[in-house]
Amino acid sequence: MNNKLELFGLSEIPLVKKEDNIAKLIIEASTKQDIHIYDEDIILIAETLIAKSEGNIIDLKKIKPSESAIKIAKLAKKDPKLVEAIIRESNEIIEVGPEFIISETKHGFVCANAGIDESNVENGLATPMPKNPDKSALKIREDIEKEIYAQKTKSKSEKSESRSEIGVIITDTQGRAFRNGAVGVAIGCSGISSLWKRAGEKDLYDRELQTTEIAIADELAAAASLIMGQADEGIPVVIVRGFSNFKKLKNPNSSIDSLIRPKEFDIFRK
Repeated sequence: MNNKLELFGLSEIPLVKKEDNIAKLIIEASTKQDIHIYDEDIILIAETLIAKSEGNIIDLKKIKPSESAIKIAKLAKKDPKLVEAIIRESNEIIEVGPEFIISETKHGFVCANAGIDESNVENGLATPMPKNPDKSALKIREDIEKEIYAQKTKSKSEKSESRSEIGVIITDTQGRAFRNGAVGVAIGCSGISSLWKRAGEKDLYDRELQTTEIAIADELAAAASLIMGQADEGIPVVIVRGFSNFKKLKNPNSSIDSLIRPKEFDIFRK
């Protein structure tokens, strides 16, 4: 079993514009930095890149706040236009307090401000979460896998019999209930399961695990976040190499939905 995990940050990704091909930018940056992408690598991508490439940008100056937004804004001490954007991106406003609004997004995530981010965009603009992060991850994964396959075939001067397999995870930074500070989390994935169900396996004392589940996509996102940073680091993509359980967890039909706790089992929501 490989006990070494390597993380490579891609700093050569340019500022992304609408309709930019994220897969192409990643391949170009990895080549420029001499960090080639191999089978079983996992590529973690900051959600801001996805939002920008898909043209999913909110112009706060053009928003007219509703009465509900104005009321919530006073409680949360936030810009009413931002609050209106949060309402529009949410299924439900769960809790409001000084400096925070907790909501359930249209994706089913429970987080602050519906995941809307005002950092790393021009003043007056904000980026909501991608409309379908799993779909975005799938498209990027398939495009990169095709390129890896083509490179393998070219280097061997013959058609490669094995298809290329990588994982792609879209990341965000979110706070957590009962703990201070934000961490990287996964909001979309493709090629690798987001949840690792380990029930039935044995522990060191040969006892069978009963309910153990590991949020593997979140753990990988948190690791990548150490390199991505939250300010002006300029590293929106991280390649993870050497994850020894890739073969066990590879899943072409993976979805982030496995990480979302059904509302009926969420004992902390009213």
